[in-house]
Amino acid sequence: MRAVDAFRAAYDREPERVWHAPGRVNLIGEHTDYNDGFVLPFAVPWGVTAAVSPRDDDTIRLLSLQDASATGGEGPRPLVITDLDQAKGWARYVVGVFWALRQAGHGVRGADLVIDGDVPQGAGLSSSAALEVAVAMALDDLHGLGLARLDLALLAQKAENDFVGMPCGIMDQAASALSEEGHVLFMDCRSLATRSVPLDLASEGLQILIIDTGAHHELADGQYARRRRDCESAAAHLGVKSLRDVTDLAAALSLLQGDERKRVQHVVTENHRVEALIGLLRAGAVREIGSLLNASHLSLRDQYEVSSPELDVAVEAAVRGGARGARMTGGGFGGSAIALVADDRADRVRDEVAKAYEQHGWAAPRFFPASLAPGARRLQ
Repeated sequence: MRAVDAFRAAYDREPERVWHAPGRVNLIGEHTDYNDGFVLPFAVPWGVTAAVSPRDDDTIRLLSLQDASATGGEGPRPLVITDLDQAKGWARYVVGVFWALRQAGHGVRGADLVIDGDVPQGAGLSSSAALEVAVAMALDDLHGLGLARLDLALLAQKAENDFVGMPCGIMDQAASALSEEGHVLFMDCRSLATRSVPLDLASEGLQILIIDTGAHHELADGQYARRRRDCESAAAHLGVKSLRDVTDLAAALSLLQGDERKRVQHVVTENHRVEALIGLLRAGAVREIGSLLNASHLSLRDQYEVSSPELDVAVEAAVRGGARGARMTGGGFGGSAIALVADDRADRVRDEVAKAYEQHGWAAPRFFPASLAPGARRLQ
């Protein structure tokens, strides 16, 4: 295992714990989590592995096999962090987990870590949440804290919200920590109740195809935070705790205008789409969920305004190529789209999307068939 081999080379000892946490794809329910709404993600086969051993001081030595700047003539060199505020860039996601555990009263001291990941960077598959959850799980196991998986997901979210400064909801961390193989994870983001819902695509001759647009995906540049502020402002104007509480959409829309009006329309209808999709899965109508994916994308494009030209072209070309439905997934502004595709049409869909990108003069997209993977697990 690469992370273990690198740990031995960097620290001249064995890691005491090795944990893997997956990235995620959100089937439907986008930008609803921080509005106390409903989401329906699943874990993907790609993720982040953390090899960890404790230290008897407060120093954190940290090496990522994906960080080219950590490689010198003598091989990879770990970052040495003696003050949490020293952490920069990707290291803040790791150090933030130490900070969140300490803030919660857990006496977590320093550690030696090696991080290895294979989540496609910038594809919107939540590599940051996978990193946080892998580290949180490893530290919990290492120190015998006995925290529940949901509590660890919440601590990982706190690290990203309050230490990194990215105001994400709970969906990504929960999906990484709680998903079950062959299932999507239904989550009520207000009560934090979860339920695993089976989704057997193979028996229906279907697959979910991830289309990595290759477009820039960066949520910390203010766009994500701005959408969240729009929702909070709209909720305040409507006199509700969150947009989850809007029950009469027409009446709500009549009281709002501009961006707030559009954000409310998306969030309320997206919650309904999540519930409708769950209903179709329960009825065994897996082939019929495509229209909900299409509607979700149009709402994200026109009402929430978080799509991009590359995402729109990918979705339109996928449907033109025979996909039963498609939409952008993740926070938006780039990243990936997903398409529900019959097995015998997958090649045609790929070809249609690739051709559309070529016609626009864009770099070729990447395609990943997505299986529904298990959540975080201990490897060693």
